[in-house]
Amino acid sequence: MEHFLTDNSESLREKIVLLDFGGQYSMLIARRVREAGVYCELLPFDTPWEKIKEYEPAGIILSGSPASVYQDNAPRCDRAIYDGGVPILGICYGMHLLTGDLGGEVKRGSRSEFGRTSFNIEEIEPLFKDASFRDQSFCNGWMSHQDEVLKAPPGFNILARTENDTMAAIGDHNRKIYGLQFHPEVFHTPGGSNVLKNFLYEVCGCSQTWTPRSFIKDAVAKIRQVVGEREKVVCALSGGVDSSVVAFLLDKALADRAVFIFVDHGLLRFDEAEEVVRLYCEKLQGQFIHVDARERFLRRLAGGTDPEEKRRIIGNEFIGVFKENALSMGDIVYLAQGTIYPDVIESGSAYGSAVIKSHHNVGGLPEELGFELIEPLRELFKDEVRLVGAELGLPDSILKRQPFPGPGLAVRIIGAVSAEKLALLQKADAIFRDEVYQAGLAEELWQYFAVLTDVNVVGVKGDDRHYGPVIALRAVVSEDAMTADWARLSHDLLEKASIRITGEIPEVARVVYDVTSKPPGTIEWE
Repeated sequence: MEHFLTDNSESLREKIVLLDFGGQYSMLIARRVREAGVYCELLPFDTPWEKIKEYEPAGIILSGSPASVYQDNAPRCDRAIYDGGVPILGICYGMHLLTGDLGGEVKRGSRSEFGRTSFNIEEIEPLFKDASFRDQSFCNGWMSHQDEVLKAPPGFNILARTENDTMAAIGDHNRKIYGLQFHPEVFHTPGGSNVLKNFLYEVCGCSQTWTPRSFIKDAVAKIRQVVGEREKVVCALSGGVDSSVVAFLLDKALADRAVFIFVDHGLLRFDEAEEVVRLYCEKLQGQFIHVDARERFLRRLAGGTDPEEKRRIIGNEFIGVFKENALSMGDIVYLAQGTIYPDVIESGSAYGSAVIKSHHNVGGLPEELGFELIEPLRELFKDEVRLVGAELGLPDSILKRQPFPGPGLAVRIIGAVSAEKLALLQKADAIFRDEVYQAGLAEELWQYFAVLTDVNVVGVKGDDRHYGPVIALRAVVSEDAMTADWARLSHDLLEKASIRITGEIPEVARVVYDVTSKPPGTIEWE
């Protein structure tokens, strides 16, 4: 299975290894490092030093954790990392861990610090050499801890202290090992991104080589290397951002040796299938195949109500339809698809992650289809995928399209799926999306859509009592779908959407709005 971003290609030699101890901000740390132009690889906390060395890291970051270092069975890293000559930055739990491992002392603090906390910088170099910290008596950092460093390890200086006199930052300049009690990766730490950049640039000696352009160069080169000069690649094309970026990468790398198959399962948004066919027939050099399988999918879904069963049915049927058409193309060895990192996390394929929901493009497909799998976006967050797409010249109609689940509207119809329910939901969803667009909010929201619930309620239409389904509207803001907050849409917008949905769709009795964030909810309802 090919994972491009773990390859030691030219522009990706500068890597930061992030050891994940289960902290809530681990993914955010990785994102902030990448935003600084340096590639970051997330690895399990107990990855052996011999394995870490294979990545040739320019630096190592130790994440936070809900654990305490003095607890039994607390997560620990391989101590050999401290003698490897690689710069290290420990954040929160990471600072406690390196303190204890290197001869310092950590204890439960007499005063916990949560939220915004002031700290005083005692040494500017190298982490705080920035205008955002200069000439300030106190700076602010986001804290989330109950433990504190009582005694720094031998060779460490205290770089900053909080107003409660706890150590906010420590460092051993000779060994280039540093610890931060606050979280520089969160928005609530002003200048925090500059602290990370100083570690990356000043301590690790990195430069800004992780860019969309460098990624494209490496991905295209690796596709050509893996595929060779004569083989063809088949691409599962859905019309969404992820599969579209993969398609344009293949088009750039292989031209007419790429075959694109769009399986139309009939579960897309209103008029979306027609838009997809029209766009890709115009833009792609390779062969484009449109498979109309709408009736086939609806037959298989008839009567099923369990969301995971619906996902399995759609995934299995997709495999069947895709395989029939792909194998008819002749001797094709490789399959490319648009798996991205949140798909991997939510499907439980990443280290230590629980299954939140299954994705039909993650896990199992290579064995069932008999193809070698190519997933060039597997390690990218959604916003990074969009940046790569923009560099490739994808139109805004694709790049700015909101994320859409692989099983389509089947998981936005609660309960059994039918042609009638599908048509109703497509109309309601189109109305809501139109109102969001008219309000000028389309680019501010991560996702916005309608859900057809399995609840019928009483209403009044005209002078008659009406009994019909409830439409739930959902809109969220997010950066990468790992977390999301419900969007505070105006009452006027929601009222317009409700009036149109209940007025233009006779069956609908009521419209409600979902105000649940992720966590505790998920973005989708199923």
